[in-house]
Parts: sequence; structure tokens; C-alpha cells
Amino acid sequence: MKANTEAALEHGPKARDLNDGRVTLRQTLAACSLLLVALLAAILVTSLFGSERLPTRASICAIASLGQSACGLTPDQYAILLEIRLPRIFLAAAVGASLAAAGASYQALLRNPLAEPYLLGVSNGAAVGTMIALVFFGAWEWSRPLMAFTGALGATFVVYRLAHGRAGASPERLILAGVIVTTFLSSAIVFVTTLMDATRIRSFTFWLLGDLSGSTTRLLTLAIIVAILGTAVLAANARSLNLLMLGERDAFDLGVEVARVRLIVFFVASLLVGSSVASSGSVGYVGLVVPHLVRLSLGSDNRITVPAAALAGALFVVVADTVARTIIAPRELPVGAITALIGAPLFVYLLKRG
Repeated sequence: MKANTEAALEHGPKARDLNDGRVTLRQTLAACSLLLVALLAAILVTSLFGSERLPTRASICAIASLGQSACGLTPDQYAILLEIRLPRIFLAAAVGASLAAAGASYQALLRNPLAEPYLLGVSNGAAVGTMIALVFFGAWEWSRPLMAFTGALGATFVVYRLAHGRAGASPERLILAGVIVTTFLSSAIVFVTTLMDATRIRSFTFWLLGDLSGSTTRLLTLAIIVAILGTAVLAANARSLNLLMLGERDAFDLGVEVARVRLIVFFVASLLVGSSVASSGSVGYVGLVVPHLVRLSLGSDNRITVPAAALAGALFVVVADTVARTIIAPRELPVGAITALIGAPLFVYLLKRG
């Protein structure tokens, strides 16, 4: 069975050529280490930029001391750095990691390079759930991630069922089903918005486009924990995803429990999307752009793609949010506008290429 599995991985049309498991482990550790260093450097550098410029040496000293020392920062500068800016950057990293890992797993499971949470309607499903929680259960903070997860899981199930025909779920049917569900859920969002008062409509509209400024400490903690654990679970199923890229029937013949893996991926990816949307709104195209860039750089083996996509997604959203909050400072753009500015042209390119 192991020989058949390795042969399938070696000769599969969508899988990367690998020599053995040790090579993959070495490549994974090297790629993830480089991305982790780049992410930590980006977090340090972007914490210095904003509408209020902070002294570099004192800020680095305060971060290095883990907030135990102000290192010469004024009380206002200390609060900006450690209570406003760094939590937002960590939230951006968690959101980017969640969306990129979910996108990479969707693409492998559905064998569709265009599958990603935003285009499949999963993000809109989570957004509808979050808005319902905010309108009807606003006093209960944990209703936001719970309803967001429920909405994301429901949207995933509906899209998959709509796209699944006698010959399976083709890429064209998946995209069409995603467009239909996204359109319906957009109408639901408009309906829920009409139930709000005028003073809240503007803030909710901004949130829907991706807003990292309104999260709470509990939601930030939840987003980080879910991003780490969810990525780990998806990475643990990466070998099965490699075989599923060859087709469900071939994967089943090679010993993959297709139904179990599909359930795990759908559940965990929905949890990742739900936690990110509950804390930041809909940040589009991260799950499309980042996995493709990772595959172009590192190949299609999901043992590398999933963890590397999570780290690259974190880096991507951290940089995008820095641009969003500084390009027209002191005003801010929604981070989703920056990610869409990059992702939409790539989406058009992939459609033409496909």
C-alpha cells in the first residue's frame, strides 16, 4: 500500500515529485522557517508604522521586553503600540493564516484551483451568521464566532450539494454554485442590515469589507487558537489531500477514508473561516491568492502547501492591513479592499488560463 501511495504521489498529474518523506519534511521545515522569520520581521516592522509614528529604538525595546518596560515611550505611545497596534497585527496574522489554510484545503479537496472561502460563499455565510448574532444576540459575545461557524458550515454544505451532480462536482459547477449562494447571502446581508439603526449601518458596511480594528481580546485569542489548531489538523490530513487530488475513486482505492477526510476538511475549514469573519469581517481573495503563490514557489504537495500557505497568508494580510491603515492616514481603508485589489486580477487571469 505504501509503495502504491508513493507511486501515486510521484506520477499524479497534480502532485509534486517527491523522493521520500524525509525530503518533504526537510523542505517543509526550511520553507516554514523562512516564512516564520519573514512574518516575525513583518510584525516588528509594521508595528512602527501608522498615523502616529513611533520611535524605532524605544518601540523595539518595549516589544522585546514583552511590554514589561516602556523603554522611554510616552504613555500614549506605549498604549498605541501594545494595546492597539500589536493586537491588530496579531489579528491580521490569525485571519490571514486561517483563510489561506482553508483556501488551500478547499482547492485540494475539491480539485479546483478557484475554490476559496470568499468565492464559494463560505465567507458570506459566516458574515450572515455574525450579523444575525450582532443584531439579535449582541449582549453575548460568544454568539459571534458560534453563529459565524454555523453560517460558514451551512454555506459550504449548500454549495457542495448544489455543485454535486452525477459526474461529481466539476470546477464549473462549483463556481456557479458559489456565485448563486453568494448572491443569495448578499441579499440576506442587505435584509439584516435594514434591521439596524442608521448609526450602525455605516460601521457594519465597513466591517463587511474587512475591518481589523473592532475585535475584542477574547475574539483575538480565539482567532489565534483556531488558526493554529485548524492549520495543524489540516496539515495532519495533507497526505490524504494529496491522494484526493488524483480523484476520490483513486484515493479510496489507495486506502483514503474519503468521507472522513471530506468531513474533517469541511468542518475545520468552516471553523477557520467562521473565526476570522467573526473577528474581522469578510477579507476576500486571501484563500485564492496565497495558496497559488505557495504552489508556484514550493510545488503542490499539501504537506508543504498547507502550513506554508498559513504562514504566507498571515504575512500577506499583515502587510495588506498596514497598507490599508497608512496609505490615506489618518483615515483607513478596509483591508478587504487591498486584498481584493490584488486578488481580483489574479482571479481573472486564472479564469482565462483555465
